[in-house]
Amino acid sequence: MLYWLGVANGIAFGLMVVDKRRAEAGARRISESTLLRWVFFGGAFGTYAASRLVRHKTRKQPFATQMIVILALEIILLALWASGFLGPLVAAMLAYLPDPA
Repeated sequence: MLYWLGVANGIAFGLMVVDKRRAEAGARRISESTLLRWVFFGGAFGTYAASRLVRHKTRKQPFATQMIVILALEIILLALWASGFLGPLVAAMLAYLPDPA
């Protein structure tokens, strides 16, 4: 899981920097949906760091709000995972799923 978070955050950071450079050059941009997809799949920290470092999409709404909300959820999930609470919670939730036939 930590490996994936590292990869996702690295890619998300890179995409934000590339999008900023393209915006400055007037070139074709990376879509917000692509950026938010990487935020959602684990790249929230990298996206947030890049937005602050290169001053990109810090005032763009609703992107900035969505990024912050997903970042907060990732922090909560990481805290639950680190505390050992998330494993039993997921196992309990999976117990309610019907058996595949």
